[in-house]
Amino acid sequence: MANTALLKNESGMIKNGIVGFSWTTLFFGFFVPLIRGDVKWLIIMLICDIITGGLANIVFCFIYNKLYTENLISQGFVPADDHSKMMLQKSGILMAS
Repeated sequence: MANTALLKNESGMIKNGIVGFSWTTLFFGFFVPLIRGDVKWLIIMLICDIITGGLANIVFCFIYNKLYTENLISQGFVPADDHSKMMLQKSGILMAS
């Protein structure tokens, strides 16, 4: 089950950082990063799906949400509230400070 952490950047843009298992990635594969605008993982997942005949979704459903959220943090997004910060720390995405 995935949980949502609110992330914001310096300009005030808010995005959902998602932590946990991704049912949408399991069933829809590379369409998830396509909808989220995550071009890098769209290309990686598409290539892996072509090579494995879609079986790569079984792996990506466990890791994609964490990869997406880590990518948002590397782009300058920070937790918008204490609950989001605690969730990201608990999942190992954000180090305690």
